[in-house]
Amino acid sequence: MAMPITSDIPNSAEEILSQQFHAPSRSADIVGKLLLLIVSILMCIGIIIVYSGGAGWAMKKFSSTEYFLWRHLLFSMLGIAVIGFVGRLDYHVFQKTSKILLLASIALLMLLLMMKAVHLISGAARWLGFGPFRFQVSDLAKYAVIFHLSRLITEKGEYITDLWDSYLPMLANLLVVVFLVALAPNFSTASLIGIIGFILMFIGGVSIRHIFMTALPLLPLALAFALAAPYRVARLISFFSGDEKAMSYQVVQALIGLGNGGLDGRGIGNSMQRDLFLPLSYNDFVFVIVGEEYGFFGAVAVTALFAGFLVCGIIIAKHAPDGFGRYVAAGIAIAITFFAFINIAVACSLLPTTGVALPFMSYGGSAMIFNSLGVGILLSISGYRKRQLRKAEQLSSETQLLKITPPNDV
Repeated sequence: MAMPITSDIPNSAEEILSQQFHAPSRSADIVGKLLLLIVSILMCIGIIIVYSGGAGWAMKKFSSTEYFLWRHLLFSMLGIAVIGFVGRLDYHVFQKTSKILLLASIALLMLLLMMKAVHLISGAARWLGFGPFRFQVSDLAKYAVIFHLSRLITEKGEYITDLWDSYLPMLANLLVVVFLVALAPNFSTASLIGIIGFILMFIGGVSIRHIFMTALPLLPLALAFALAAPYRVARLISFFSGDEKAMSYQVVQALIGLGNGGLDGRGIGNSMQRDLFLPLSYNDFVFVIVGEEYGFFGAVAVTALFAGFLVCGIIIAKHAPDGFGRYVAAGIAIAITFFAFINIAVACSLLPTTGVALPFMSYGGSAMIFNSLGVGILLSISGYRKRQLRKAEQLSSETQLLKITPPNDV
């Protein structure tokens, strides 16, 4: 008697999915939606704050109080589009292209330095592009490092603690990017990329002894590099002096703004510091406008939103389908939250001035697009099992159709 031709075909979508993955948890779906809600709220607050904080500066520079508003609104809409597009992609595409992205970012960083050497760029060599279509190369480099380190950590597996075959290749990739970004010069971003890279390697299981032995020579070198630039020395002196008269103008105005806010703030659009007192009130010091207009409660609420973002990212990393997804999710969550809390700490004079923007809220298209890319990847990771289940259900329905459809007679 002939065997049925469908005997080896799974009977359900869940059975198909279980061959490679566990069933998607309801918590992962909820966390993904919560993450999207948090980012949407931050973007909406950012649009209001950029308009409020930048109206005076926009009028002075561009003769229009709404200049920053419309551009930031456009950046936010593009960011939402990026989140929607990337969230539906298979995040493994970044695993396959991680080496290309890393090499491309290194090449672009070197190109910036060469353009600066021949005086095609004056000042810091950070931006590449033409006219309004420019992006900060360090943003690309940051994500390229996260992708490639996550790929290497996943591939090394049980050899992750090996010095020559595991740690040193990862360290070399990280330090090349950090060194090139620092030469821009962009010491603060270079330091943050380095810290994120070491945290990612630590999470991945790299020997803590190797990291410690690397830190011993790197920390003095980083300090020497920081002290080599007079403006960085001035920032450090003003921060550690403890003398109010020695504080920089930006820090003084930022503290005044936060003090003006009190507990419940002066109200939307009623900031006093935005009227040409606080430089970059629509960018690096946007959190000051939050504190002044929404008060202590508003500032705490924004801080809590970023804390919630970190928690969502960690949960997504914990429930990721594979190692690459786990480390990428952790790296992105740490990177975005780290930049946010550094910006907030600078605004509150808890750290020296660094020039780090507040994710999703500070004015700027490059940071908005790349941070939105990170959110899209987090959503892609959190929804991966669900998308696989849908594919399996479709396959299962087609299989059932084959079972009940008799073959055509020849």
